[in-house]
Amino acid sequence: MDITITPRLLRGAITPPPSKSQAHRVIIAAALSDGFCRLSNVDLSEDIQATLRCMRTLDADASADGTLIRGADLVDGHDEPAPEVMDCGESGSTLRFLIPIALALKGEGRFTGRGRLMDRPQGPYEALFREKGIVWERTGSLLTVRGRLAHGSFLLRGDVSSQFITGLLYALPLLEGDSEIILTTPLESRGYVDMTLDALGQFGVRATYDGGRIFYVPGGQIYRHRDAALEGDYSQAAFYYAAAGLGSQVEVRGLNPRSVQGDRVIRSQCRALAGTGTVELDVSQCPDLVPPLAVYAALRAGERTRLTNAGRLRLKESDRLAAVAQVLTALGAEAAEGPDSLIITGKAALSGGVTVDSHNDHRIAMMAAIAATRCQAPVTVAGAECVSKSYPRFWEDYEALGGVLTRRP
Repeated sequence: MDITITPRLLRGAITPPPSKSQAHRVIIAAALSDGFCRLSNVDLSEDIQATLRCMRTLDADASADGTLIRGADLVDGHDEPAPEVMDCGESGSTLRFLIPIALALKGEGRFTGRGRLMDRPQGPYEALFREKGIVWERTGSLLTVRGRLAHGSFLLRGDVSSQFITGLLYALPLLEGDSEIILTTPLESRGYVDMTLDALGQFGVRATYDGGRIFYVPGGQIYRHRDAALEGDYSQAAFYYAAAGLGSQVEVRGLNPRSVQGDRVIRSQCRALAGTGTVELDVSQCPDLVPPLAVYAALRAGERTRLTNAGRLRLKESDRLAAVAQVLTALGAEAAEGPDSLIITGKAALSGGVTVDSHNDHRIAMMAAIAATRCQAPVTVAGAECVSKSYPRFWEDYEALGGVLTRRP
């Protein structure tokens, strides 16, 4: 689907969707628990549907809307047949979280996905599990892992993706003995790991981080069932904060000001961009914020912005670092990519009047929509339906704020 946006500032109040990152974590904990869990404020984005689908494959029961989950029978689960192929869609979180969980529960797992998912880096897991005698086989879009996960020490890089750490943090408490995760490089995206530790704690599971390189995880633990409500998503709210910084009168509601979401820093980063002079922002701990920060930076008239330590964006749904630069440049911005950075010189307005490719990346499509509010001519976003990966109602919410859209199949 292509959507053409007529430039217009937005106005009104908006409640962002529930946190996709928190939803993955709470759904998995509920599905590993010892009973029934009622979840509220669940949004069925494609990524969340993938996690629900895969947890059903691992014997948990989950309602179609994800609001009622009964934990898998972990006592008898080890004697059950190996799970069917788990379709992770395009969700990196689903795939990386569930590989070690499947090994802990079943001693085997088969995974597939779409888009760039199966080509995104899995090296940290592959090296770690092969070292521990676990079979790792990739044939086309099918990944098979086989072998019982045993407790012990797990050496893992901390600067590729925090998702590898989260997957182990979920699986290791299920093992008989105690384990530790030892990071061989500094931890990036710590906010996501904090979310994991918070979700584990909600379900009665203990894991501690020394703040440096070591996580301690006692074995033999039980995920205790509980009800939970999901928070609003700061990473999606970031686009509205950027829009407000660019002149739209948008009020963001429904967020937890004490949230452990790392992307909560969007508020302070937007304040920095509201100032004058060159601004440099290290995005190593919040890579998902680069698209909204970049569009804000593109309209800081006459001012320069550097977004640094962003190399991991090249391994997302698209090469997101290149996609941000390409789309903003097509819209009339001055944006240049480096190996792991963006340098943006702001303008008073963007020309627009073009069709931009979403690169099948939800955050690129939303970035283009916010940029269109300050363009001088209409903007067409090709492949606009990709927002359903994380924010299915984005275009409806955009219209509710006064955005003018024309849809074409």
